[in-house]
Amino acid sequence: MSFILHTFIEVLKGVPNTIAITLIAMLIGIIIGTVFAIIRLQRIPVLSQLVIVYNSFFRSTPLIVQLFIFYYGLPALILWFNSIFHTSLNPDMAHPLMIAAITFALHATAYLSESIKGGLLSVDPKQIEAAQTVGLSKWNVYRRIVFPQAFGYALPNIENQFIMLLKGTSLAFAVQVTEIMAISTEIANEGYQFVPVYTVAAIFYWALAIVIEYVFHKIEHRTTHYLTS
Repeated sequence: MSFILHTFIEVLKGVPNTIAITLIAMLIGIIIGTVFAIIRLQRIPVLSQLVIVYNSFFRSTPLIVQLFIFYYGLPALILWFNSIFHTSLNPDMAHPLMIAAITFALHATAYLSESIKGGLLSVDPKQIEAAQTVGLSKWNVYRRIVFPQAFGYALPNIENQFIMLLKGTSLAFAVQVTEIMAISTEIANEGYQFVPVYTVAAIFYWALAIVIEYVFHKIEHRTTHYLTS
């Protein structure tokens, strides 16, 4: 029992990093994903094709591979930048937590942009036409009518991506990020108590997922009322 309690306390120390990576990645993913979705729908030349390639790459390659590319590639990119622009940036300035957050954000963007695009397509075009008829600017049409409904329609997919991203953070230990899985693996390897330790880790992920589901349930309840009103 004392070992389980010790494991629980130690693994708890990795929860803030797990939450930080998830929240940062989701926030950036939603913002950039919305921009990408609009680019796709507006069929902007060149940019639209680039977004398609971007989404295809990040959706079709393993997340662990993407983590390694950025973990080893970012310091090399900084060195290249120093040689070209004669700067003295430290290649070690890229903290593993920052690299993981950036990688997960780029990964999430590819999925969220498709979800948000689907939400935008679900908005009745007649509402947009009616709003423009009464004199609303294009920005106000999107801000007051399109975006609220689009995110309401896309919410279930965004929730799924949120939970998938939370579970995906367990790969961050591979690039030396001290999160739930990293601490669990260290304790398990030291004490050879793999099942109890990883069970504790699973409970933490489960608890965080339940919190996410609860929050989205509340948001969906309000959104559904808005969409049906």
